[in-house]
Amino acid sequence: MTRILGIDPGLRTTGFGVLDQSGQKLAYVTSGCIRTPQQGSLSTRLKAILDGLAEVIAECRPEQIALEKVFVNANPQSTLLLGQARGTAICAAVMHDLPIAEYTALQVKQAVVGNGHAGKAQVQEMVKRLLKLAGAPSPDAADALACAICHAHGAHLGSLSTAGFRVRKGRLV
Repeated sequence: MTRILGIDPGLRTTGFGVLDQSGQKLAYVTSGCIRTPQQGSLSTRLKAILDGLAEVIAECRPEQIALEKVFVNANPQSTLLLGQARGTAICAAVMHDLPIAEYTALQVKQAVVGNGHAGKAQVQEMVKRLLKLAGAPSPDAADALACAICHAHGAHLGSLSTAGFRVRKGRLV
């Protein structure tokens, strides 16, 4: 059995979802959101994300991390801020010596819904069905669980090692 923590990084809300994989079977463990102070400074928000993920990791003891990659949007400032939240999530994993795999939203939606351009409601519904949940998780928690499902389904295209980070061709390896 392998325990996977999926993370959907966000500066205001970081979703997390934990599941156990045993062969082809997936079992829901927990999910939720880490909410940062709305009026807090950037450093206060990043600390809230780091502390929240450290708590989830300590409680759930995952063996692997699946992280959604940052997309570039029309606003470069928003992209940079989101990248800092993502970097904080990576730091939480690295601090606990956990291997990290990264997936684009397109890869996650393709793996979970079968359509890389699926909407949030479709992702929530498929996560609910795949994990046999009584109700749909919140959008951020559903995205994190979807990331973990994508990883469990063997889409290990974007694996990162936590040991010896290096940069090659402009990418972290």
